[in-house]
Amino acid sequence: MNRLKTVICTCVFSFASLFTFGQESKTFQHTIEQGETVYAIATMYGVSTEAIYKLNPGSKEGIKAGEVLLIPQKKVSTSGNNTETYTFHTIEPKETLYAVSMKYKVPAQYILQANPGLSVKTFQKGRTIRIPSQENIQAMAQVSQTENTPQPEEKPVKETTYTIQKKETMYSLCRKFKVSSYELIKLNPQLKNGVKAGVEIKVPVKEEAVASKTDNNTSAESFIQSESEVNALLSAPKSTKELNQLKVALLLPFNPSKKTAASSRFIEYYEGMLLAVDSLQNQGLSLDLSVYDTGEGTSRIREILTGETLPNADLIIGAVQNDQIKMIADFAKEHRIKYVIPFTSKNDDVLSNNFVFQVNTPHSYLYSKAAERGRKLFANDNIIFVKIHDKEEKKPFIKALQEELKDHKVPFKEIEYNGETFAEDLDSLYMVDQTRNVIIPTSSSLEALQKIKTPLRVLAETQTDYTISLFGYPEWQTYVREALDDFYALDTYIYTNFYADNLSKPMQDFYNKFKTWYSKDLINTYPKYGILGFDTGMFFFGAMKKYGVNFEEELDNIRYPSIQTGFDFHRVNNWGGFINTQIFIVHYNRDFTVTRE
Repeated sequence: MNRLKTVICTCVFSFASLFTFGQESKTFQHTIEQGETVYAIATMYGVSTEAIYKLNPGSKEGIKAGEVLLIPQKKVSTSGNNTETYTFHTIEPKETLYAVSMKYKVPAQYILQANPGLSVKTFQKGRTIRIPSQENIQAMAQVSQTENTPQPEEKPVKETTYTIQKKETMYSLCRKFKVSSYELIKLNPQLKNGVKAGVEIKVPVKEEAVASKTDNNTSAESFIQSESEVNALLSAPKSTKELNQLKVALLLPFNPSKKTAASSRFIEYYEGMLLAVDSLQNQGLSLDLSVYDTGEGTSRIREILTGETLPNADLIIGAVQNDQIKMIADFAKEHRIKYVIPFTSKNDDVLSNNFVFQVNTPHSYLYSKAAERGRKLFANDNIIFVKIHDKEEKKPFIKALQEELKDHKVPFKEIEYNGETFAEDLDSLYMVDQTRNVIIPTSSSLEALQKIKTPLRVLAETQTDYTISLFGYPEWQTYVREALDDFYALDTYIYTNFYADNLSKPMQDFYNKFKTWYSKDLINTYPKYGILGFDTGMFFFGAMKKYGVNFEEELDNIRYPSIQTGFDFHRVNNWGGFINTQIFIVHYNRDFTVTRE
């Protein structure tokens, strides 16, 4: 399997173990990014939410993108059965990778290993990176030595003496004699205090050893680099190349012995994915799809993970329960396999596992993106929130949207719903002539929609001085039987992370192929599981076909025209996985057409 592997020499292992971390601050800074919550940030750094609230009292009332939080420095985080120890560092203005490497006395290669998302683009002031501890560095080195060609056998060491010349440095001495700084300091402890001209030192001279050939330069010289060489590592391209053979494992609770509504949906998801396999095989991809029934709980998952075939997979998709997902995520990280979580949006593994791709957008990210899109769409309109208090009230989204409007100085109004006077109050007190009036109910329920849609239609059809548009929620897709005509009449917009146009050619082609293959229709759910399986397969299989197992390096270049679910993956931090942040704005136009943007 084509895997990008870092070859770590014994000289670097020794170099790293020689030093201890410098003085560390008890706190560091985190710049809040769009969609993040205090809980997610706390989980990301292995601290409690209360610890963040204590250092940032105002954060208990809410946080905003761009604000800076103080985070307590806690160096221990756990991944699977392994304990990984890190110090978190906030990049300072004009700071370089070389400067960070020198500050913590950790080779830059290890910092990059601990932060797979680091690049010229992401190494920016205010961003946080992980600095591996001595124990973690040793573990990295041992893994790399195990994965790669064994190192040449050490030969007896002889010594010679050398007088340090003017302007010589530890770096230049290491290059001159092709040794590590550890070896020099071991023979000359005084070098810990610096390199001084005129001092006579001992220099190790090894007998020539026959080294095994590898694809990488494993000499000490390649790991004792100048400032320009270290900083250039951020822009070094990672290996991506077209992959014509792909092994995929699909793990879902099919439960064949007891057919339920849930198992039927998962079977349909698998059937849709098979159509993606067929489509890509027609494009020349050799794809081996292995399917496993996970059942309930973790016993069956444990059996699957201890089998012989799964470690050879290039991609794992599936699992529903969080305890199952945790086990698979740890397995994927250990074996360096990409892992797609297709359904749940409430999982923490993506925050610390760079092999995880979460398809379902967490609500905080969804609301943040929807609020931004709504603000841009209606910035010049008269925005009116209709307060309807029921069990489906969307308080987090309404809060996010109103804060977004306030931050960009976009005015809005609020009205309490009163069934007896709603239309009259709206018309006389809130509507603005010669402009578009955008109505946003605070609840996504069908009952809330039914309360306002008829009065709004009366106003829209009788008033000529202003126009009305309606802005609503993903759930409204399930109300088309009751309200489709109203959506068109009220020029309705909804935000959603999935939408399928039943009249589009790609959708019709999929329906026809699905029925031809399986002699049945899709289950009437939102979203459609068969199309979700197809879209997921087409995106990931196609990405790996074109760019190989390291396709994440090319995410900005991957454009898949989805039928139902869009994909726009962003890494949650420099060391974590990827969350799908794609949302659509679906517009029911007055001319009875529907657009998705």
